[in-house]
Amino acid sequence: MRDNLDLATSAQELADAAPAGSIDHAAASSLAITLATTRDIDAARKTLDGVTPDEVRRAAVALFERLASD
Repeated sequence: MRDNLDLATSAQELADAAPAGSIDHAAASSLAITLATTRDIDAARKTLDGVTPDEVRRAAVALFERLASD
């Protein structure tokens, strides 16, 4: 299983590739920051619950699930 920093790197790469101002960019950036600043996967999941607005949170959680399952 990949650790938070590996997942953060992947999320940042996706953020860099997404159009600025898009939901994908906001979600991937939020996820990268969350993963880089939390100790483990469980803490990251809990922290993502606080991301706003809701559509960015939902996209970040979906991206998190996709990256974590790879």
